[in-house]
Amino acid sequence: MRTERDSMGEMQVPDSALYGASTQRAVLNFPVSGRGMPADFIQALGLLKWACVSANEELGRISSEKAELIRKAALEIYEGKHNDQFPVDVFQTGSATSSNMNANEVIANLCSVAAGEEIGSKKPIHPNDDCNLGQSSNDTMPTTLHLSVALALKDKLVPALEHLHAKLAEKAAEFEEVVKIGRTHLMDATPLTLGQEFSGYAQQVKKSIERAKKGIAALEELAIGGTAVGTGINTHPEFGSRVAQLLSGKTGLNFREADNHFEAQGGRDDAVEIAGYLSTIAASMTKVANDIRLLGSGPRSGIFEINLPATQPGSSIMPGKVNPVMSEMLVQTSIYTQGLCTSVAIAGRDGHFELNVTIPLIAYSLLDSITCLSNAARTFADRCVDGIEANKDRCDELVKKSLMLVTALNPYIGYDNASKVAKKAFAENKTLREVVLEMGLLDEAKLDEALDPSTMVKPKA
Repeated sequence: MRTERDSMGEMQVPDSALYGASTQRAVLNFPVSGRGMPADFIQALGLLKWACVSANEELGRISSEKAELIRKAALEIYEGKHNDQFPVDVFQTGSATSSNMNANEVIANLCSVAAGEEIGSKKPIHPNDDCNLGQSSNDTMPTTLHLSVALALKDKLVPALEHLHAKLAEKAAEFEEVVKIGRTHLMDATPLTLGQEFSGYAQQVKKSIERAKKGIAALEELAIGGTAVGTGINTHPEFGSRVAQLLSGKTGLNFREADNHFEAQGGRDDAVEIAGYLSTIAASMTKVANDIRLLGSGPRSGIFEINLPATQPGSSIMPGKVNPVMSEMLVQTSIYTQGLCTSVAIAGRDGHFELNVTIPLIAYSLLDSITCLSNAARTFADRCVDGIEANKDRCDELVKKSLMLVTALNPYIGYDNASKVAKKAFAENKTLREVVLEMGLLDEAKLDEALDPSTMVKPKA
């Protein structure tokens, strides 16, 4: 252990640690979950510190020598080289000040090592005066929240959803001519094709991609430049806009300084908006996963219109049983996501006066949701959707048995007669064809034309 000091006095810090007294104090103060801030958040914080020191150098507020040392250290954090040096629990100070100081201390100590000085010496770089120059936790942490979540949406969720969309669209095309019975209220309805059904799933995922992209746009406004309460005390008037410009150049996103710093720091409505998008995406994933596992139910006592790929044994007691485990995985991930998003919605209300004090929880919830949803969507695409096969014979069988083909008779015999036909066919266990002919409502040729399922799946000209 080595002895370091912060504003509250001496603190024993592990010799191997690149962080300092403030971080160690937080580690001791918050032994709650054993979960640190997400790696995406830490790495985005490194990128922000890179942009901040670069902006300060441009504005003549720090020397080029100091700036280059800080820049190199900050980029190492951005690249994930020091994730193990960020031990502060998620459940910490609500402004995430401990995580901000954690980054400042790691950067300062990396600079000390690079300059041949002792770790903890604060030479040649001071964690507050240099690494935190022109900044406050109250603007850097909301900025890191936006930066990390926007990048996670862009680099993780959007590509994963695009992959799932492509697989579903392939199946929609493959199943285009497979006529099957439709279902509403879980009951038989008129026919459609399996391809049409899968096109609906593909469209749900396409809309999910659009929602994720809307989320990115909602996060492009940054709080940086507001410092303590939004007034910009102790920073340069151009600092926020320059940091946003640098981040845009590095990420390819369109970041900009907040129009109103008091809103940008006092409220977290932006995060609640993202939670809404993620919750909606999770709802879509649940619908797709549930429909697919129901369509594959059986194989002999269920619907079994599609054959799902077998991925693992389904039972420890029933030999040969195979379960729709990929659907179950995706549904559970979606439930977990919606739970985390509810936490974000509640946390978003906890903005009192000039600062929201649930930023670590919001960051953790959004980033974990994005990571889990991304992994689940990609896995579902590859290990379930890609291997789905149509059971055409079963689809044909269920179409022929369905009483709802009677709907096509409405234009020929009227709704009331069609209703009598359906009820009689069901009560006497007969086909619609048999009953219509018994009742003398149509001749055979006209009846066969009316009851052809392939003519029912598209509007007639």
